Amino acid sequence: MTKIFIINGGQKFGHSGGKFNETLAAATADFFTELPDFEVKTTDINESYNPKEEVAKYVWADVVIYHTPIWWFQLPHGFKQYIDVVFTEGHKTGIYINDGRKADNPTRNYGTGGMLHGRKYMVTSSWNAPKEAFTLPEEFFMQTSVDDGPLFGFHRMNAFIGMERLEGMHFHDIEKNPNVVRDLDLYRLHLEKTFLNAEIYEHLSDSNR
Repeated sequence: MTKIFIINGGQKFGHSGGKFNETLAAATADFFTELPDFEVKTTDINESYNPKEEVAKYVWADVVIYHTPIWWFQLPHGFKQYIDVVFTEGHKTGIYINDGRKADNPTRNYGTGGMLHGRKYMVTSSWNAPKEAFTLPEEFFMQTSVDDGPLFGFHRMNAFIGMERLEGMHFHDIEKNPNVVRDLDLYRLHLEKTFLNAEIYEHLSDSNR
């Protein structure tokens, strides 16, 4: 049984109703609950949560799936607060022990103190920016990808606690040119490729505790 923890980081704030990421998170839960060999837990950062229980979800999970919009090139503040609160609660209780360094060699092994080795994570992000803003040489992001640019720190954060990255998916032009039906169809194909591929599925199953 592969255990999937889904986090909806789509914050409701200002003009944002968080609907797209709420829809993605629901589609993710539906995808896995329809399959035999998967178990699902969820969190919506807009709802109240108990930090100890959230740490327990991380420890329980084989795969954590994050859904987040990008606000001003970063995570929404509610989602960032969730991570700050939960990861702090998880210090020495399941998420990380320390930064990995030893007093006798303080310049080496930073980022090796995580407690979630063997787990994997996947992230989706949603953008007002079109895909071309990342791919064309004269456009805003100067041909720097989402993963190598705005989400680089997010990926290193997950590596810090010991998790291994699965290929995610990024949705563009969500505000001005949305096509939710198309995006959901493409996302389901991505889930099928990622989680129902025989080789990957076997690896996930082998890592179950």
